[in-house]
Amino acid sequence: MADLFHSIPISASPKDVYDAVATQKGMRGWWTRDTKMDEMVGGKVEFGFDRRGVVFRMVIDALEPGKTVRMSCSGDHPEWAGTKLEWKVETTPEGSILHFTHRGWREITPFAAGCNSTWGELMFRLKDYVETKRANPHWRE
Repeated sequence: MADLFHSIPISASPKDVYDAVATQKGMRGWWTRDTKMDEMVGGKVEFGFDRRGVVFRMVIDALEPGKTVRMSCSGDHPEWAGTKLEWKVETTPEGSILHFTHRGWREITPFAAGCNSTWGELMFRLKDYVETKRANPHWRE
């Protein structure tokens, strides 16, 4: 198994960073506008891309306010099936550091490498969204 990992400093409170990954409004602000999210442990999440040509379905496994969000991918894309997303917020004197891990890839394929690059770009969108309060999701439809 392989993991994709990114860390990014964010000049904002841990609560604001957490809200960007633990809420439907937050996810819509930096990832995809087409986000449907039951904001509770066991809640279902759908992330739609390209006018729902692709939909990733997940379940929220953990919500630790101000600290951690974990989700399990339930399929849709065969390489994402069974993988897990985790966002951990660390408090720093300057604000926060967000540690993101996409765990459980069976192997690093060209598709996984592309996802890793996209996750890196998305972390900067998330940072910008939290620091400026301006939504700018990668996918708008």
